[in-house]
Amino acid sequence: MRNYWHSVILEKDYCTGCTHCLDRCPTQAIRVVDGKAKIIESRCIDCGECLRVCPYHAKGAQVSSIDTLKQYKYTVALPAISFYGQFPLEYDMNTIFNGLLQLGFDEVYDVAHAAELLSVYEINMLDKAQVNKPLISTYCPVITRLIQIRFPALIDNIIKLESPMEIAARIVKNRLMTEGYKFEDIGVFYITPCPAKVTSIKNPIGLERSFIDEAISTEEIYYKLMKIIDKIEGNVPIQCATGKGIGWGRVGGQSYSMEIEDYIAVDGIEEVIKVLESMELGKLNSLDFFEGYACVNGCVGGPLNVENTFIGKNRIRKLTKTYGMEHPVNIDIELTPKNFEWDLPIEPMPIFKLDNDFRKALEKMAEIEEITQTLPGINCGACGAPTCRVLAEDIVNGTATIESCIVLYKQKK
Repeated sequence: MRNYWHSVILEKDYCTGCTHCLDRCPTQAIRVVDGKAKIIESRCIDCGECLRVCPYHAKGAQVSSIDTLKQYKYTVALPAISFYGQFPLEYDMNTIFNGLLQLGFDEVYDVAHAAELLSVYEINMLDKAQVNKPLISTYCPVITRLIQIRFPALIDNIIKLESPMEIAARIVKNRLMTEGYKFEDIGVFYITPCPAKVTSIKNPIGLERSFIDEAISTEEIYYKLMKIIDKIEGNVPIQCATGKGIGWGRVGGQSYSMEIEDYIAVDGIEEVIKVLESMELGKLNSLDFFEGYACVNGCVGGPLNVENTFIGKNRIRKLTKTYGMEHPVNIDIELTPKNFEWDLPIEPMPIFKLDNDFRKALEKMAEIEEITQTLPGINCGACGAPTCRVLAEDIVNGTATIESCIVLYKQKK
């Protein structure tokens, strides 16, 4: 198995050990050790929750800069669909896309168009009787990774299709190679709203390798564009998506584009976990489709965006109407598995497993319960673990001791 690369990083010099991130991490991937936060990489799903809540900016995301364009002979920008929601509506999106050319890109591909192509393909999949329902969207890589490590029983429900950004990258690179460019000379840059998308490029699920080479934050590109926005020249026709593709930028947009009636669209990692727990218990087997997002309001709420998530969502909603849901999608590629489906199966990554030996795992579980009962149960976080039960697990796994509990220590004194 290849090494797992993470986008979310910790800047220890800025960390004060305040425990804000400890409380919000959905996979209990953070501990505070010696007054500094520590990320347990095997548990991290790069959701970016710690980026949002850290008041000291001690968490960051590893992304490329626009200077990286110099490393490639031909560069292509793939602006995330949520990019539509970052700019005031008086600015035409085709002008914005032309601004990317002015920043140095050789070409821009409208990822929202790839989304509407994918919608057409997905509708055909839903019509097949043999698929497990509810089908789970792979648009948010955080949710896919969450299922791998916390809900492995739901892996067979995941729709085995690539995200719009990967489909767009495939289309672009395959075309450019037919025009004479070498694969390694083409630099495909995703303008990303979140660190999880960066991680999915470095650690693609369902693919041997990503067709995307680099990821630049929306924030960096946004401020560069705003400096030249009133001076953008040229009017190359780039924006081509209808409202069906643009709507993918907000929660529920994917299901709406697919014209599904029986679906659930959930935003916010904690709410998604609640629904997945119900799904795991078999309570939602009659549902057709589940669309889940780690970020509030969907990708428009990504932590590497600039605009307020609710303002961005409102803009996406208006643009969906402006560009029309009734317009037919321009099918300009073959709707074949080669263009849309994964190359590799998805594997479970059950990092919460106590032991491979079932008997030993039961013994550890009993020990955890026993230690948990001796702890105060106030989940204060002073020990550096998010809850008393997690501390008990750390003790059993040998990464902490009972002396870590400050409350018990004081009581003994």
